Amino acid sequence: MGNRRRVAERRKTNPAMLGGMIAVVLGGAGFGVYALLGSGAAAENGTGSASSSDEKARSVKTGPLSATEVTTAARDFLTAWQQGKVTEAAGATDDTTAAQALLTGYAKDAHIKDVTLTAGTRTGAKVPFAVKATVSYKGTTKPLTYDSALTVVRRAEDGKPLVAWHSAIVHPELKDGDTLVTGASGTPPVTALDRDGGELTEKEYPSLGSVLDGLREKYGEKAGGKAGVELQVIRGKESKKAELSDKTLLELSKGTPGTVKTTLSPTLQAAAEAQVASKAKASVVLLRPSTGEILAVANSSHGFNTAFQGSLAPGSTMKVVTSSLLLEKGLASADKEHPCPKYFTYGHWKFQNDDKFEIKNGTFKASFARSCNTAFISQAPELDDDSLTKQAQQVFGLSMNNWSVGVSSFDGAVPVQSQAQMAASLIGQGGVRMNPLNMASVSATVRTGTFKQPYLVSPDVDGRQLATASRTMSASTLSQLRELMAYTAAYGTAAEAMSGVTGDVGAKTGSAEVDGQKKPNGWFTAYRGDLAAAGVVQQGGHGGDTAGPIVAALLKAGG
Repeated sequence: MGNRRRVAERRKTNPAMLGGMIAVVLGGAGFGVYALLGSGAAAENGTGSASSSDEKARSVKTGPLSATEVTTAARDFLTAWQQGKVTEAAGATDDTTAAQALLTGYAKDAHIKDVTLTAGTRTGAKVPFAVKATVSYKGTTKPLTYDSALTVVRRAEDGKPLVAWHSAIVHPELKDGDTLVTGASGTPPVTALDRDGGELTEKEYPSLGSVLDGLREKYGEKAGGKAGVELQVIRGKESKKAELSDKTLLELSKGTPGTVKTTLSPTLQAAAEAQVASKAKASVVLLRPSTGEILAVANSSHGFNTAFQGSLAPGSTMKVVTSSLLLEKGLASADKEHPCPKYFTYGHWKFQNDDKFEIKNGTFKASFARSCNTAFISQAPELDDDSLTKQAQQVFGLSMNNWSVGVSSFDGAVPVQSQAQMAASLIGQGGVRMNPLNMASVSATVRTGTFKQPYLVSPDVDGRQLATASRTMSASTLSQLRELMAYTAAYGTAAEAMSGVTGDVGAKTGSAEVDGQKKPNGWFTAYRGDLAAAGVVQQGGHGGDTAGPIVAALLKAGG
């Protein structure tokens, strides 16, 4: 009987037909939540004997959610949220505590009111919805509109359909643990300038969103600006671990911006943006080896600055660092014969080359150019566990967590490892982690012979200290390393991508296997004259085919 009553009550709302679905306009002033019910809604609520209903009540419902269950759960949550019934809305989710805290802050701390929520067309268990509201703070008011979505799940213990709680439901820019706050912005705005004095905007350069946020966070208090009033995402603990900056969602009143000049080239930044745009997950960095100035940085996915903050296995591009180590220790010489067998076992792991190739009676230069894994793994027994770590830190300035670029960055990681993991690190796997900024710096160090920490904002702006390396390679090692990279650019795995890149050039390709990925991440690092660049295309395959053309195009664009 209870089920019949609920069906009858729904019908009293006088539903209107929308695109073959029934759209029920829920009560409440200005309410815009529409429950989209399939044609079988009444039948799914069902009728039956009292004893049958009692039996169903005692059992836990399992299995896929019905259309009615999804739309009803979504409607209950959105209705309560819109009407300001926070406790009721939170109770319609699977995490009452977290939902109540964020929804309370939505009105109290973010000063968002007059909320209208309009549900869209359900897809499976997912229901999109549009938000129209007003942000009002100390007499200043502005409209707020955005789109979001929720997903309905079945609670295991009783089968009840509930909204799966994530902070992104409240606003898609929120990560779990973040909060929304409206008030005087903690830091004044900044106007970021390129090296020629032109303004850098996210609209013109989409990749720079996170970079501009980082510049404001670091220099807002120092650049001479005055804070305005804003609706902001204040990052929580987990977001800060991921080095995500606070983000402005709505500016109620403008502050007075300060000015921060960067080293970015407007033409090269535009070229970098264009190069990554055609790839799903591509990142690239271009810098000037003689000074360390970063000339361009771009990511095809704009939410996270992988180019500066990524932590990815660099694959065979790491062989540039490993080669410098082997050359210094006399374990390899560019033009001397060097083993490249099909397999080599170390630490109980059997390593092999791509397609199990081997090079008989070949030189180390041939192994480097063709990216022979076993040529490097075979030298593991001659090395200490910390040999590669020391080389990366002392010569290339990596893995010391002391770079001061001007915004947040990851300086690479080359941990001390043993047995098979140590051997794998020699070919950029194991625990080694890098990003395009790190690998562009590696090529820059080979080009000049001296590590110069990359930077986006000159240290003269704030007097900060740039990182340095404790030593340089010997003249013989440096000469041979340049020979290896030049040969690879001309005749090795980098030759196709570097075709047409003239002058003093060198390059190295890489492919990094990642658990769970069908294709490896493709890497490429190279230099040309006073330019050095590196890029990665995640799940792209071979670096020469994917990241290579991106890097080569920027080296050409740099003149």
